[in-house]
Amino acid sequence: MGQASDQNQKRLPGVKVKYLFLVWLGILVGSWVLYMHYSSYSELCRGHICQMIICDRYKKGIISGSACKDLCEENALLFQQCLSSNPVHQVYGGIWRGKEVIIKCGIEEAFRADLNPETLPQKDLMLFDKPTRGTSMDEFKQMLLTFLKSSLGDQQSLGNLVNRIISMADINQDNKVSLAEAKSIWALLQLNEFLLIVSLHEKEHTARLLGYCGDLYITEKIPYHSLYSIKVPRFLEALLPSIVHKSLNHWFSPAWPQRAEITIGLLEFVEEIFHGTYGSFYICDTDPNNIGYNEKYDFKMINLRKVVTEMTLKGFYKGRHCEHNTDCTHGKDCTATCDKLVKQCNTELIQPNLAKVCGLLRDYLLYGAPNDFRDELQKHLQTCMTLNGLASQMEIHHSLLLNNIKTLLWKKISNSKYS
Repeated sequence: MGQASDQNQKRLPGVKVKYLFLVWLGILVGSWVLYMHYSSYSELCRGHICQMIICDRYKKGIISGSACKDLCEENALLFQQCLSSNPVHQVYGGIWRGKEVIIKCGIEEAFRADLNPETLPQKDLMLFDKPTRGTSMDEFKQMLLTFLKSSLGDQQSLGNLVNRIISMADINQDNKVSLAEAKSIWALLQLNEFLLIVSLHEKEHTARLLGYCGDLYITEKIPYHSLYSIKVPRFLEALLPSIVHKSLNHWFSPAWPQRAEITIGLLEFVEEIFHGTYGSFYICDTDPNNIGYNEKYDFKMINLRKVVTEMTLKGFYKGRHCEHNTDCTHGKDCTATCDKLVKQCNTELIQPNLAKVCGLLRDYLLYGAPNDFRDELQKHLQTCMTLNGLASQMEIHHSLLLNNIKTLLWKKISNSKYS
């Protein structure tokens, strides 16, 4: 008995040291995580600076907008939850006139600089340098038309878009556009996402624009901002095994009939941007976190910064040197072929929007799909994924495949069991 007691006493100090070490290690790791979170937050979340710069410009009469008074005078537009993933693109959840909204601030030059208030007037001149004082309404309309042609291509309907932009710029609806109003709408149009919101507003597959002040703009808040109901943080996503991540997506995704409804909306969006009213657009990052939906399961494209115009892609590929196809990649997955003889990128994409979207939807739709049509759905999705970007194949097969999948889904969810 005595010897056993002595052995236990000898073992206890070692056990205590082990536990103390684990506690110390836990505190160290926890402190590091908190420090990194705080550092990352302070770097990414600069809403107060954004508001300071916008309101400084508004008070000087440089900018205008429907939200300026509420933001800078009446405190009715409030920044709340920081959603930024990049310090030069500030995104916040907020409250405007009692409703939840998303606030986006596109002041890149200011965030790259030292944020010294004395240097702000110089930045104003750079960002809000057009149109100049003395520009007539006809000249401003021509400026807009020329800009839209260079951004969207020479579309017949651009005149209607110019009129819509002029109407948006005329905040007080006096049929006149002041210099501050013109400078504000011009600066906003230089932001790719704002240009696309304005261009793709008709089908309601994008978040509704609610207002703006200078180059800060406000959209409606989309309740579900991921294709799946759960959005795993980026740092945690890298640590999770793919099978765990996939299982989480399955467990927390909407019921199958609702997923089918969201899919139909997404396919309608793909149809809309393929030879649409204002040209063709390309999704250059088919990440589930760029796709959302509302309470009625209506599809919404959350992140239009990942969608680019055909003119943008052509400009990117023109004269671009390459050795391999990967050298001809815009964004994450807009990849064209490399002409290895002349070592330059071609302009036709290897995969069109529909093929990439079908690849994203395969697991999303097949999991939990009704057994009596699962095989047929899988066959359509598999065929869709083999589409390439050659113009001849696109024209023949794109609409046919898209409509086949939509019809198949509509028939199934219209069934009394699912309706």
